[in-house]
Amino acid sequence: MKVKTSVTLSEELLKAIDVETHNDNRSAFIEEAAWNRLRELRREQRDKAELANIDAHADKLNSEALDVLDFQDRS
Repeated sequence: MKVKTSVTLSEELLKAIDVETHNDNRSAFIEEAAWNRLRELRREQRDKAELANIDAHADKLNSEALDVLDFQDRS
C-alpha cells in the first residue's frame, strides 16, 4: 500500500533526480533508492555482527587451522 508523504529535498538533488528519471516517476526512483540504502545498512549490520562473532572465536579457529596444517604437513 502506498502512502502519500512529504519529504524535503534540496533543489540540486531534485534536479539530478529529474535528469535521471527524465521527469518521470520521481516517487519510484526515491523509493528504490531508499530500499537500496536500507539493504546496504542491513548488510553492514549483519557483517559487523558476523565479524564480532568471528573475532570472539578467533583463538579457537586459529588453533584448529594450525592443527589442520600440522596434520597436512605430517601426511
